[in-house]
Amino acid sequence: MAAVTIRPMVPDDWYRVREIYEAGIATGIATFETTAPTWEDWDRAHLQFSRLVSLEQERITGWAALSPVSGRCVYGGVAEVSVYVDSGYRGKGKGKYLLNHLITESENNGIWTLQAGLFPENTASLKIHLQSGFRLIGDRVRIGKLHKTWKDNLILEKRSNRVGID
Repeated sequence: MAAVTIRPMVPDDWYRVREIYEAGIATGIATFETTAPTWEDWDRAHLQFSRLVSLEQERITGWAALSPVSGRCVYGGVAEVSVYVDSGYRGKGKGKYLLNHLITESENNGIWTLQAGLFPENTASLKIHLQSGFRLIGDRVRIGKLHKTWKDNLILEKRSNRVGID
């Protein structure tokens, strides 16, 4: 793998992060979203920590972030994972590398459970999540529509081995 740097995402990264997100949206297998939000909306919807970008030769090639699963305090250590890689860098282990950094960052910030919702046809994402210690906990059949087509969603989770074990 070429030299990859992982660093915290900053607001100035949004233009490039949004480009990568929009390319993921365009695949039709990454998210139920049909348009990328504004920075302000994205910023409000994601946890303030564990926002990462991957860079190669100073170009942002991917990003990862966490969203809260609930506003209830009992779920304060549970977060949903988002990982997106630029189309020119996919299939080279970049997503897994970014996901593993996100897992470490999440634990460093007190997250004990990560969850992911994936379309079954997103086999690359499913593979990296399983390789990174996530387990399949269910299949939500016809849970929502994307462009008028019912979609299933696989639910995966990863429980920390060092946070929330007491």
